[in-house]
Amino acid sequence: MPKMKAAIFVEPGRIVLDSKPVPDVGPLDALIRVTTTTICGTDVHILKGEYPVSKGLTIGHEPVGIIEKLGSAVTGYEEGQRVIAGAITPSGHSYACLCGQHSQDGPGTRHGFKPMGGWKFGNTIDGCQAEFVLVPDAMANLSPVPPQLSDEQVLMCPDIMSTGFSGAESARIRIGDTVAVFALGPIGLCAAVGARLMGATTVIGIDTIPQRLAMGDALGLDHTIDYQHRDPVKAILELTDGRGVDASIEALGTQGTFEAALRVLRPGGTLSSLGVYSTDLRIPLDAFAAGLGDTRIVTTLCPGGKERMRRLMDVIASGRIDLGPLVTHRFKLDEIEEAYELFSHQRDGVLKVAITP
Repeated sequence: MPKMKAAIFVEPGRIVLDSKPVPDVGPLDALIRVTTTTICGTDVHILKGEYPVSKGLTIGHEPVGIIEKLGSAVTGYEEGQRVIAGAITPSGHSYACLCGQHSQDGPGTRHGFKPMGGWKFGNTIDGCQAEFVLVPDAMANLSPVPPQLSDEQVLMCPDIMSTGFSGAESARIRIGDTVAVFALGPIGLCAAVGARLMGATTVIGIDTIPQRLAMGDALGLDHTIDYQHRDPVKAILELTDGRGVDASIEALGTQGTFEAALRVLRPGGTLSSLGVYSTDLRIPLDAFAAGLGDTRIVTTLCPGGKERMRRLMDVIASGRIDLGPLVTHRFKLDEIEEAYELFSHQRDGVLKVAITP
């Protein structure tokens, strides 16, 4: 049986490069030879044991690659074709999918819904930090990459760009809105860019890492706040003359950022949460206006599927944004343990890493 190299979860604190069999291809599947992938903050949650997965699972959910083999029932694609697949790989036919909620896909369940069911790569099936990845329901999930775009240009589409933009979309941002984005990691930066694309005229970013604040400035944020030097709630209320923001996007997943994102909202504003939380959240009574402030709190899991990927690549191809600078470090697959060490400790100004064969 052919073997491949893969980054495997062993136990909390250990993801190692090891050898696994190359997956067999079922009728609706596609085997992708991975040409570029990356490490996500969610992978670090898995590494730390904050999000449980099975031992021996291949990690990763952001693949760019080339079709190596197609399942017997897959049509509309060719072997050798360059493609991406989203971090969310919906079946396309469950009740959840037919409601437009692909991330909560539950084929085979009684009612067709399953919490986070669309997230399979590196969660419930082997992921893409490997030489090959098996894409389920290929006709719902493979999106051809335009020839003029490089791997690194589309590397953000499967998760980071899709998730960040969804934070802005879920916030229902309108032309002329003021938006605060808490945490300018890659997802927060994409959320800020998405807010601008949707018509926000003032976007405020909050972080403390100099490289992230600088990247926010480079991507066109109107204000950046270093929360170690200024209280972000007071600073934002000053910037808005006490009004508050129309929407806040929480992109870290901590009580502190969630609460601050709630406190800066104007009455009737929206808190759009993208964070992955590892403890219970508390909603302060005063910030919540005792439940009478028309506050809207919404959570979003990264949208997936081939049409979502096509749209995101069209945004890149249009030249309206360039997310290539988010890739700050590059490693070979053989160096992925070193890449995890760097990324998990957020050393050397890292934003995103590119992993290639």
